[in-house]
Amino acid sequence: MADLVIHVLGVVGGSLAISQMPGRGGDYAADLDFIRDWKPSLVITATTRGELADVGAESLGADILESGARWLHLPITDYGVPDALFLQAWPAASEAALSALRGRGRVLIHCKGGCGRSGMLALRLMVQSGEEAVQALLRLRKLRPCAVETDPQLRWAVTGILPKGD
Repeated sequence: MADLVIHVLGVVGGSLAISQMPGRGGDYAADLDFIRDWKPSLVITATTRGELADVGAESLGADILESGARWLHLPITDYGVPDALFLQAWPAASEAALSALRGRGRVLIHCKGGCGRSGMLALRLMVQSGEEAVQALLRLRKLRPCAVETDPQLRWAVTGILPKGD
């Protein structure tokens, strides 16, 4: 049985979810089966390749694609905010996610613990979908109290602007 928990919110007609990294609890295969059974349209991985390797999840992208879902790897360092490479990829990634949600699809975002980075990206999508930021954050934290862990993460999620120096 999978240790993975998928925390789901309704957003613009679809299901937006956050979770911890598959394999973090020690059973990558069970977690992958759990994700496949949830049938996401799109999976966004916010962990680094090193974090994936640490839990034996190096094949996650190929495994997700093999299941019929789309997969995007948008790594952010733990407790961090988007870097320049991420910011270049985000417009297309967010449009893909919002398009899936508008089509009643399921979008799963994961980071290592299913809190900071995944919460930040989920909140950014909620704001981009037209939700008011404070209400969106309250709704997200009702589901996952640890969502969005740092002030710089919160600022980027709400405004799309990185604090100076980040």
